[in-house]
This record gives sequence, structure tokens and C-alpha cells, in this order.
Amino acid sequence: MNCEIYLAGGCFWGTQRFLQQIRGIVATEVGYANGATEHPTYEEVYTDTTGFAETVRVVYDPARITLERIIELYFLTIDPHSLNKQGGDIGTRYRTGIYYTAADELPALRAAYDREAAKYDTPLVVELEPLRNFYPAEEYHQDYLVKHPEGYCHLPLVLLQAAKEL
Repeated sequence: MNCEIYLAGGCFWGTQRFLQQIRGIVATEVGYANGATEHPTYEEVYTDTTGFAETVRVVYDPARITLERIIELYFLTIDPHSLNKQGGDIGTRYRTGIYYTAADELPALRAAYDREAAKYDTPLVVELEPLRNFYPAEEYHQDYLVKHPEGYCHLPLVLLQAAKEL
């Protein structure tokens, strides 16, 4: 049985492209998570007034990849000390976050989070909280970097290319 986790890592195009290449990830979908309105549009989220974060819904096969491993790989794609900014993308919609749907996932998530935090002298600014809501983004955002391989991405190309090997 597949499981899911929701990851906000700045611009959702690059986060999705990285994650969808990882063995054991069976599906991804970009959208907007943990905001204050219903059915937001990209134009609304872009104003930074809705409280939503650009987020990737990640469906994975726990027989092929652990939740902790997914979080370890996710941390390779973000600056965990950059508040509301990843790469050249600035605003609360680009904040980082790990959003879970089942309370029994929290120990594994906390363990992976704490291992990452132990690498630094300052606290992480990555949210770790339950998913309150998620709305899929418009179709033109789905699989954007598959459709437009030369499109904008805040992640280094070498990292995107290495994802297949992780």
C-alpha cells in the first residue's frame, strides 16, 4: 500500500522534478498547502496573502523507500536556514515545510529532522506540522520541468541529474 507526504521546498517545479526521479516515488503532484482560503489560484498564492506554500504531494512505496530516506533526500534540495526563500525565489509561498497526514509518521519524520538539525549550530526554519489542506496547482504547473526541460529551476542542474542515482 502506498503512502504520501507533502514537501514544500521553494519553487515546486524543481522539487517535483527532483523527487519524481527517486526510486520508490510512484507519483507526484504540485499544489498549494496549509493556507487560509479554499481552492486558491496561482495568482492568489503569488500575492503571499493566502498563507499557502508551494508544495509537492509525494506518493511513495514504503517497500521500496522509507519515509526517513525521502526526508534525507529532501534536505539535499533546500537551504534549511533560509526563511521564506530558496534560491532566487522569495516570499512565504516559497517557505520550506514537511507536512504529514498520519500522526504515526511523526516519529520517523522527527528522527530525520533531528538528524539534519544536529549538523548545524542554529535551528532549522523548516516547518514540520500536520497537513491542514492541499489544493492541486493548475495543470500547466504539473510536471513543468518534464514539459519544459530548459525551464527555470532553483535547484542546481547537477542535483537534478543526480536524483536518478540516489
